[in-house]
Amino acid sequence: MTRYSPINLSVAGLLILSNTFAVGAQTNITTKDDQANKTVIQNEADDNADLGKLVVLGKFLYSDQVNALKTPTPIIDVPQSLSIITADQMAQQGFNSIGDIIDYTPGVNTSQGEGHRDAIVFRGVRSTADFFIDGVRDDVQYFRPLYNLEQVEILRGPNALLFGRGGTGGILNRVTKKGVMGESFNDFTASVDSFGGFGFAIDSNFSSNERMAFRINAMYEGLENHRNFFDGERIGFNPTAKFILSPDTTLDLSYEYIDHQRFIDRGIPTGSDGRPVEDFENIVFGDPSLNTTELQAHLFRAALQHEFSENLKGNFSAFYGDYDKLYQNFYASGYDQTNSPDVVTLDGYLDTTQRENMIISGHLIGQFFSGNIEHTWVAGVEFINTSSNQDRYNAFWNTTLDDNEIFSINRPLNLRGGLGINAAGNPTSNDFGIDLNDDTRVDIDVFSIFIQDEIQLTDQLDLVLGARFDSFDIDVFNVEADERRSRKDEEVSPRFGLIYKPKENISIYGSYSESFLPRSGEQFANINGDNNQLDPNTFTNREIGLKWDLNQSLSLTAAVFEIEQSSPQVADDDPSTLDVIDSEIDGFEIQLKGQINDYWYISAGYTNLDGEQVNRDGATGLRPRELPENMFSVWNNFQVTDQFGLGIGLTYQDDSFINNSNSASLPSYTRIDAAAFYDVSEMLRIQLNVENLTDELYFPNAHSTHQATVGAPLNARITANWRF
Repeated sequence: MTRYSPINLSVAGLLILSNTFAVGAQTNITTKDDQANKTVIQNEADDNADLGKLVVLGKFLYSDQVNALKTPTPIIDVPQSLSIITADQMAQQGFNSIGDIIDYTPGVNTSQGEGHRDAIVFRGVRSTADFFIDGVRDDVQYFRPLYNLEQVEILRGPNALLFGRGGTGGILNRVTKKGVMGESFNDFTASVDSFGGFGFAIDSNFSSNERMAFRINAMYEGLENHRNFFDGERIGFNPTAKFILSPDTTLDLSYEYIDHQRFIDRGIPTGSDGRPVEDFENIVFGDPSLNTTELQAHLFRAALQHEFSENLKGNFSAFYGDYDKLYQNFYASGYDQTNSPDVVTLDGYLDTTQRENMIISGHLIGQFFSGNIEHTWVAGVEFINTSSNQDRYNAFWNTTLDDNEIFSINRPLNLRGGLGINAAGNPTSNDFGIDLNDDTRVDIDVFSIFIQDEIQLTDQLDLVLGARFDSFDIDVFNVEADERRSRKDEEVSPRFGLIYKPKENISIYGSYSESFLPRSGEQFANINGDNNQLDPNTFTNREIGLKWDLNQSLSLTAAVFEIEQSSPQVADDDPSTLDVIDSEIDGFEIQLKGQINDYWYISAGYTNLDGEQVNRDGATGLRPRELPENMFSVWNNFQVTDQFGLGIGLTYQDDSFINNSNSASLPSYTRIDAAAFYDVSEMLRIQLNVENLTDELYFPNAHSTHQATVGAPLNARITANWRF
């Protein structure tokens, strides 16, 4: 077995790894910038040269393109900051969640997500919905698995031109594994961790010819961690099929089933100093029986690609997603360390979501010359129909007749199954079926059309121009109020970029882009009240950056950026008019990634962020929540021998405010992680990953003032990987 890894790869010829993108897949169009590279390897891989997404030059494997961009553009020519995390890098660092990836990626940090969903802060802009799978919107709130991924792509800055509404601070795209023609292989992975969690996954590819291939990725995880009562399980099953219908036409089909259940942990309260109370690190402020989330999802994807001519290609994709989700929980909503240090107020709710997404899109990607000027253009249309039913019931205590009850702080709390003893010593019980907070039925139709042209003005100067039109039509039925409201927003989102390349391996760029978010929000809760008359929030991004391929295997990128949000609000003195409130976040980021030499691989990133909240009266002097001033991460892999390697890294996050009032904060922290791996044979690798090597107590993120996440102490996972 030959191992392909981002560390010390010695392979001959050309490796093609199929990362076909369901919406606007990478195409075979050859640009001037990659023609020279193809010439180098043409004699060794003539049959596959113009398919390359991952290219081996010399002895190093590197990814020079990104699937989410929809056109065959090398990263160095993209006027935008982005990061690619390959499946090999995820395996080497022991990543098991989207949050693990974010910890080692510049420009982004995690939010708690109330313990039941992925939540990312892209350059200071929090999002629970700017997620995509093979370029298709995946906006339901849940924890996304990694078992079937070829790579993860994180694009920073507003991205409306390619992805539509949202994408205000950035987007995360997961690229799934597809069938490989002419190969049959099986990979089996099993792991166990020091908390008692375990898992296994299989990746099997079957192909007896060059016209069809079938691939199955499946996994099971038994979940455990350092917090009391935490448990859960996760199942993923993803069969795919690839068919070469003709020399010019390829069809990819995929079905994925996800079944996920886990305990919800909302963390611990902050004290009189505004910081998490460390004495509570081992207390769970919830109900051992009722703090839970459950998700079942069925995802169907089809992508058809066709080459009309050497310079014109197209693709059509269809996606259907059926999501059924429940989450219910209790959490600390109030704590006064000064006056009542021994009691805590708990609140809670039960929330369900049933959502169906149907997404149909088509793209044409072409190339032509006007005189000596080369154009690479992409034009696309997209239609989305979303049906989303969601409701929320507040907790209702028979002692207080509302959603709050006070409990003595013990380990564990006197609460289980909704029954407990309150701080006054009286029995109390909760009913999640009495106090209906929200019940909405939402229907959404979105129609989009966009065009973008990458213009090579000279050998050194490229221009990117594009615009997208979105029509967002939402109808909301508020069941409780027996009220129906609708709103239609039509927005144009432009994009402009200029790239100057003083040398073939260096680009200096400037870019401007816009995005918008309708007032119905990411999860379409409602447009009732004043929201019915408010225009969408708009976001603009200005960015100047540098990309430098130091050699064929090592790159340096840097960017300075500013994101401005314009938020219409009803005027205080005249409700018939709107005030437009602007706020800004600016920052700087730098990333170094690749092979230093044959034995040393590095991935390092630094981010500096600044911002100030703004309201009708102007600057408030308050810093936006979840905006650490400094973030730094670095990971090193050292190939000690042909069989043995080591990894060492750290992630640092500055202190940040939990809330917009700046009254509560998370302290800064540094976490050190390590890994060791040994190839027992060509068929078997054993790997050890150790997290939080120094056993530091830290609080990586929060949701609100009294819900700060307790980071995991020193822990380890051992993994075995077989190929047969």
